[in-house]
Amino acid sequence: MSSHEYTPSSKFGKWFNDRLPLLTLANHLTDYPTPKNLNYWWTFGGILTFCLITQIITGLVLAMHYIAHADLAFESVEHIMRDVNYGWLIRYVHANGASMFFLAVYIHIFRALYYGSYKSPREIIWIIGMLIYFLMMATAFLGYVLPWGQMSFWGATVITNLFSAIPLVGESITHWLWGGYSVDNPTLTRFFSLHYLFPFLILGLVILHIWALHVPGNNNPIGIDIKKPSNDTVPFHPYIVIKDIFALLIFLIIFAFFVFFSPNILGHSDNYIEANPLVTPAHIVPEWYLLPFYAILRSIPDKLLGVIAMFAAIFVLVILPWLDTSKVRSALFRPIYKQFYWFLVADVLILGYMGAMPAEGVYLLIARVATAYYFIHFLVILPILGRKERTLNVPLSITEPVLGGMPNPSMAKAKSDKVKINSLG
Repeated sequence: MSSHEYTPSSKFGKWFNDRLPLLTLANHLTDYPTPKNLNYWWTFGGILTFCLITQIITGLVLAMHYIAHADLAFESVEHIMRDVNYGWLIRYVHANGASMFFLAVYIHIFRALYYGSYKSPREIIWIIGMLIYFLMMATAFLGYVLPWGQMSFWGATVITNLFSAIPLVGESITHWLWGGYSVDNPTLTRFFSLHYLFPFLILGLVILHIWALHVPGNNNPIGIDIKKPSNDTVPFHPYIVIKDIFALLIFLIIFAFFVFFSPNILGHSDNYIEANPLVTPAHIVPEWYLLPFYAILRSIPDKLLGVIAMFAAIFVLVILPWLDTSKVRSALFRPIYKQFYWFLVADVLILGYMGAMPAEGVYLLIARVATAYYFIHFLVILPILGRKERTLNVPLSITEPVLGGMPNPSMAKAKSDKVKINSLG
C-alpha cells in the first residue's frame, strides 16, 4: 500500500491524522522508494542527523551548568568536568561530537562531489546543505570561544578582527560583535547566546534539506534518474534503515574511542590555560575542521582580500551546480574528472595542514599554491571539463550493468535466449 493510500484503522487515529497527518508522513518515510544501489557513502546523512541531535541534547545539559561570564566561564567548565555527575562525559561527547560532526559532513560533501549529487534537479538541496555547513562553522567557532581558555580568547580576537577589514562599516561591525572595544565579557555573552540559537536554525534547515530531497529523490552511484517505484528502487524501511543503523554503529565505535581514550587529541593544550589578554600564544590556530579556510585567509598578503578569498572559498561551493557543465553526474563515467577530483581532495588536505603551520617560509608558499589550485579547480577546470571531456557510456538503469548491459530483465532474457539458439544451431 502506498503512503497516500494509508488510513489509520482506529477512530482516534483517523481523527488525529485528519488534523495533523503525522501518521501518513511516517508511512511515507518507511515506504519511500530508494535506489537499491546506494553504497555506504550514502549512510552519512543519517549519521549527520544523529550528530546534530547529540550536539543539541548535550549542549542543553551543559548550558544548565555553564556561566557566560569572563570571570567565571573557565571555572564553570572545570566545575562541569569535576563536580557535575558525568559532566566530564557530557562535555567530551559535546566537544568531540563537533569534530565527528564535521568529519561526517566532509565525507558527505565529498561524496556529493564525486557522484554529482549537486547537479540538476538537486541544486536547491545542495544550496540548503551549504547553508547548513556555513552555520555549522559559525556555531563551532562560537562554541570554541566559550571555554574561555587562551586559544578561545585569542581565536575570537583574531577572527572578529577580520571584520574590521570591511570598508566603511568594518569597525562598527567589529565593535558590535565585541560589545565594546575589545574581546571581553559582552563578547562572551553574545557568543553564548548565538551558539545556543544556531543549532536550532540548523535543525530547521536539516528538515528543509530532507524535505527538498524527497522531491527529486536520492541520487545514486551511477548518477541516473530513476522512476519511482520501479525495479531500481527498494522501500526505505527495512533495507536502507538497516544499512544506516549498521554504519551508525561503526561510527559510534570510532566516536567512543575519541571520547574515552583520546578526548583531548583534537583540541589544543593552550585552551586548558585560562584566557589572559596580556599573553599571546605562540601559534593561534582554530579547530582542525576550519584549518583549510584559515590557510586560505593567511595565504593572501592583503587583509581585506584574504577575508574575501576565505568567504569566496565557501561561496564557490554554493554556485558549483552551475560551474560544473557536464551532463554526466557520476565520476564513475568521467575518467578525467575523477583524476582532478582526487587532486582536489589532496589540495584540501594540504590546505588543512598549512593552516596549522606558521604563515612563513615554505609553508606560506605551499598555502598560496594550494589556494590558487582550489579556485582554479572550480572556476576553470570544471567548466572546461564539462564541455571537453569524453565521458564513458552511462547505463540506462541501475540493473543494466548487472544484467550484462541490457536495460531491463526482458531484454536480458531475450539476449540469453538468442545466445542459446545460436549455440544449438
